[in-house]
Amino acid sequence: MVPTVVVAAAVTFAVLVAASDPTFEQPDKSEVNGDGRFQPILKSCALEEVPSNLIISFKNRIFTEFNTTIPHNHTISARCQEPIGTYKLNGPSILNCTNGIWSSPIPKCQPTTLFTNYSENSPPTILVRVPSGSAAVDHNGGLVVFPGSILHLECLYLRRHGDPEWTWTSEAETYLTGWAIGIDERNWKYRLSIYYVKQFDTGVYTCTTSRGINNTITLRVSDVHCKPVPSMDLNPHLNYRASGHRLGQTTYFNCPPGFFLKGPANITCLPSGDWSNSPPDCIMVKCPPINVDDSRLIMVEYNDTYGKRVVFKCAWGFQMSGVNSIECLADSTWSHRIPTCTEILCPPPIVPLNGLLIEDSAPGRHVVGSVVQFSCGKKHQLIGKPSMVCTENGTWSHSTPYCKARCEYPGEPSNGRIIPLKFWYAPGDKLKITCLAGYVLPLPLEASPPVCLADGTWSHSLPECIQYTNV
Repeated sequence: MVPTVVVAAAVTFAVLVAASDPTFEQPDKSEVNGDGRFQPILKSCALEEVPSNLIISFKNRIFTEFNTTIPHNHTISARCQEPIGTYKLNGPSILNCTNGIWSSPIPKCQPTTLFTNYSENSPPTILVRVPSGSAAVDHNGGLVVFPGSILHLECLYLRRHGDPEWTWTSEAETYLTGWAIGIDERNWKYRLSIYYVKQFDTGVYTCTTSRGINNTITLRVSDVHCKPVPSMDLNPHLNYRASGHRLGQTTYFNCPPGFFLKGPANITCLPSGDWSNSPPDCIMVKCPPINVDDSRLIMVEYNDTYGKRVVFKCAWGFQMSGVNSIECLADSTWSHRIPTCTEILCPPPIVPLNGLLIEDSAPGRHVVGSVVQFSCGKKHQLIGKPSMVCTENGTWSHSTPYCKARCEYPGEPSNGRIIPLKFWYAPGDKLKITCLAGYVLPLPLEASPPVCLADGTWSHSLPECIQYTNV
């Protein structure tokens, strides 16, 4: 123990060192002497890079990040990573920090025969099997077994190198040991079996090879029970399957469709009597919110939970690209992308031959509802609908009309009449001329009546009826 500082200069020195060295801790009230002067500030111990496969615990919590410090007069525990028995801890499992100095160097984990191709110069691997009952590993790396379990400790060593030896510190006088009898195991597994484990089986079990190299398992028998799962405060949607609530037993969780598991999928009863984690929650599956900022796209139905849908439609005059209904899936994603709306346009109208466009409500861009109207030139008749409307499917309401040549009504000849009498005459139509009483047609004209030609003109003008006395 460092002697108490009684000189004021020493107090000043200690304070200056504490300000410049981050490993020093500021003194609390318990470090102040009765006369108001401080004891010296004791250094923390650095915990920087840790050897591979080594697990360091402080106050029963495992370090996941290093480059930290441990306060003076505190301890850390060291063990090798699981499965236990696959590495050998070379060095003490408990280290104490005294004024910035560890009680021993940080230990290392040495690979065993399982990782060294069964080298004679490696410690033997010890595998733990519990065919009946349950077991778990505590925070110090020890094996805790529930009473009444069947336990096999298997020392992995090649039989041709010689027989290993099992020793123990438990109160039991003897255990069943020897090479495994299975064909695929008898040449490399040297087993120690404990049937129906009891309290007096607690102890340290060591397998030593023929080369004198050993590895150990620390065994503790404990009747540990965790809080029963049904008595826990569980989410009402959470389903679980529990093998039990004693040491080493595991409870598995899942959620029904429409919910996702938040937290661990399983928890195990630890040697401390606590579960390895709190039970998880079932969170309702929701898909990302949809915000439509396009006035052309309209949501007519909206539900963003699992199995529900969002339904869209486009404003009048627009058509949809994509599906009009998307569903929220179990992985919180939408089944399809949000659709888009594009303006519906009809193709430019075709002006018929010998015709003209007399009305166009949206020249150059024919949207839904646009109207066009046609007419024909002289000596032509419009066949079909004179107007068309652009519809919501992007087509015109009617076929484009066409202009057919026609001959106009030629009028009545003097002192006669024409047959047939029509407003319009089609190409090829012939006129028959009849004269009134006392009048006749000149003979050449009677033989060749006017005919409507393809260009909408008459082959010749109407003949005149003359008095028969002038013939």
